Amino acid sequence: MSAANGSVTPMMAQYLEIKAAHPGALLFYRMGDFYEMFFDDAVAAAEALDIALTRRGKHQGEDIPMCGVPVHSAESYLLTLIRKGFRVAVCEQLEDPAEARKRGSKSVVKRDVVRLVTPGTLTEEALLEARRHNFLAAFAEVRDVGALAWVDISTGAFRVVPCPGVRLGPELARLTPREVLLSEAQEADWAETVTESGAALTPLSRASFDSASAEARLTALFGVDTMEGFAAFTRAELSALGAIVDYLDITQKGKLPLLRPPVREASGGTLQIDAATRRNLELTASLTGGREGSLLATIDRTVTAPGARLLERRISSPSRDLPTIHGRLAAIRALVEDAALCDGLRIALRKCPDMDRALSRLALDRGGPRDLAAIRGGLAQADTLAQALNGDGLPELIAGARDALIGHEQTLNLLDQALVAEPPLMVRDGGFIATGFDPDLDEARTLRDEGRSVIAGMQAGFVEQAGISSLKIKHNNVLGYFIEVTATHADRMLSPPLSDIFIHRQTTANALRFTTVELSELETRILNAGNRAIEIEKRLYDSLKTAILERAGPIGQAAAALAEIDLAAALADLARGESWCEPMVDESRSFHIEGGRHPVVEASLRKQGTGPFIANDCDLSNGADHAAIWLLTGPNMAGKSTFLRQNALIALLAQAGSYVPATRAHIGLVSQLFSRVGASDDLARGRSTFMVEMVETAAILNQADDRALVILDEIGRGTATYDGLSIAWATLEYLHDVNRCRGLFATHYHEMTALAHKLTGVENATVAVKEWRGEVIFMHEVRKGAADRSYGVQVARLAGLPASVVERARIVLEALEKGEREGGRPQKTLIDDLPLFSAVKEPVSATAPRSASMLEDMLAGIHPDELSPKQALELIYDLKALTRPD
Repeated sequence: MSAANGSVTPMMAQYLEIKAAHPGALLFYRMGDFYEMFFDDAVAAAEALDIALTRRGKHQGEDIPMCGVPVHSAESYLLTLIRKGFRVAVCEQLEDPAEARKRGSKSVVKRDVVRLVTPGTLTEEALLEARRHNFLAAFAEVRDVGALAWVDISTGAFRVVPCPGVRLGPELARLTPREVLLSEAQEADWAETVTESGAALTPLSRASFDSASAEARLTALFGVDTMEGFAAFTRAELSALGAIVDYLDITQKGKLPLLRPPVREASGGTLQIDAATRRNLELTASLTGGREGSLLATIDRTVTAPGARLLERRISSPSRDLPTIHGRLAAIRALVEDAALCDGLRIALRKCPDMDRALSRLALDRGGPRDLAAIRGGLAQADTLAQALNGDGLPELIAGARDALIGHEQTLNLLDQALVAEPPLMVRDGGFIATGFDPDLDEARTLRDEGRSVIAGMQAGFVEQAGISSLKIKHNNVLGYFIEVTATHADRMLSPPLSDIFIHRQTTANALRFTTVELSELETRILNAGNRAIEIEKRLYDSLKTAILERAGPIGQAAAALAEIDLAAALADLARGESWCEPMVDESRSFHIEGGRHPVVEASLRKQGTGPFIANDCDLSNGADHAAIWLLTGPNMAGKSTFLRQNALIALLAQAGSYVPATRAHIGLVSQLFSRVGASDDLARGRSTFMVEMVETAAILNQADDRALVILDEIGRGTATYDGLSIAWATLEYLHDVNRCRGLFATHYHEMTALAHKLTGVENATVAVKEWRGEVIFMHEVRKGAADRSYGVQVARLAGLPASVVERARIVLEALEKGEREGGRPQKTLIDDLPLFSAVKEPVSATAPRSASMLEDMLAGIHPDELSPKQALELIYDLKALTRPD
């Protein structure tokens, strides 16, 4: 395809024209079995994909950089590019090269972009995480009223919620979309918020967000005159919904996915959790960024991908609606009480494919025979589950799900009859339609696979018809199939009535060759049988796909029902296996937990085999109109942070509609959950650790209402002692007097325990420890009362600080405490004495033995393996005698 300097080949002209229409995307330009990239696209893609960068031809006198990837493995390359922040325009050949050649030898195959691949518009199984949603969101503001809409085109879920600008960050943290659409007019206002959420930002024109155009777009999509039949959407909500539909129309090139009617979530219908709290509590991802170690990973016992996605939604968006919560708990209770039913459902559910995503791929024409089989498999298991649930007295949630599982017999029977047991991946591979379903297909396959036997059968018929036993049907590349008889039978074959049937074609020295209309037709059918079989299967695939999409609504409801049953059964299995209890959730302001545990820490301890988790009670019930805050003191490593987090997680799980890790739990509805536990700096925004801590604390104090649950750990520790103490003191007073919420406040400032005597809603609690011969033993038990000290020096020794440093710290601490007790400053000579370790007369060696007591002397000489039972008993009496007073 090289060209002279300054000239452009027809193919390159086509490429440049298509590329100019998609300047923001890498162009995957289809050339035969490869997607080729040129110029800057090739340079960027070669680096991102770690593939060879080559040269091909010239453009304006310069070599053209080029790289390519095979079409059959393009999905893996697409995934890499998307994860690295690229967008890809997929340009396909729209005609056969033979058609192009008919227009002239220099004609170029017609090509055009068939889709734009972006983070929020993925549908291919290989590009998606099976157990996570892939949301595309859009935020719109109309006359200072905001709304956030989101869609998962791989499942069709389409939702919108009122969203003032101040709530955009928390809502994005709840949904974790892969891509967010903003109007060009508002991009500058919200770009930072979107970027901080980790989503890719895509600006669209103002026209895409125009609410009037958006409404017209939506009514056309759903075939209605007005959107009021779905909900009373505001202009901002229509704008956000319409922008998503417009973007999908752009990226999918007019082939819109199968979207369900939009659902409007009520503002305040879910427990509000900001981004910092989600991160601190490690709800769906651990602090290291992975799924392992998160609450979701620990409690996920779902056996289907849709069930796992539903669990993630429930954990991310706990409800504030009591009937919804009670309905979910009733479903779990029924399956906890009927273990056999629960286990049977889980066995059947393990065989359920992901019907949601199969439906979406079929609607976008990106599916294949295996997606048809997925629908068949899902409907078959739906029928099995419906029969297992065919009883009275089922909870409303389970009964409603069962009803959605029935009524699919016609579709299931069609797919059962039409499909083989294990269909291939691609339609072009053929062989997915079962034998006996279509007579024309069976005939084509017979001719394709058994042409010789068919010819042999026809030959036997001709032998009988002509009465010539030596008649043969043969084949060569010139004549194709022909009938041959020896020259001795020439007169007979060339005379009526045989000459009326057998058409003479050729005479050789020893034989005559004939054909018949029947043989010519058969030859044509045999030669075309393979292609014809594929064409018939393609036609049948389209008819089956159409039959499924005509039932997309009920099939989608069945898929949602299977996910609901899977989640209820998984949480029931979890409750039985981990001894979780059913929480009492009501409108009160109670928060009473008995035997509460942290599910992630408990699972980790069990895995490590390091001992049982110590359960603890928590009671923040202090009447209808008062704050209820526990001021928690105690040393580091004693378990304060774990205690704080576990109570927040118990509240969250209860409102998600799950049993909780406790022996008893009574929780009045929580409106907001705030956690400030741990902190790190934010170098990108120039914020120190202390600044981050103060920003998060300010957000809590400014937003928490009287139904909030607030957990705060070590407020003020990032600055000087008295500064930190004053900030912590004022923060606790504000939570008590102004926010009037329920909370847990952990601190090392023991001076704050005096607030329990001044503030009616504050109680002191401490994590118990014991000292034994200079050792500190953590009991991990929370009790009422205040800690008398922090045991920081002992914890430092446990951490492995050099013994000389620990000893010096102990001496300095005693001096400081003595100065404080005496009401003056610490001993100046001690503090000013430099170098640091000069105050220690003889450095303490890390291995220096302590002075041995008589008990230690006796024990040092004992070898337990050499003692007889009698000697061991006598030794016990001797040891006992040592403890008696003189």
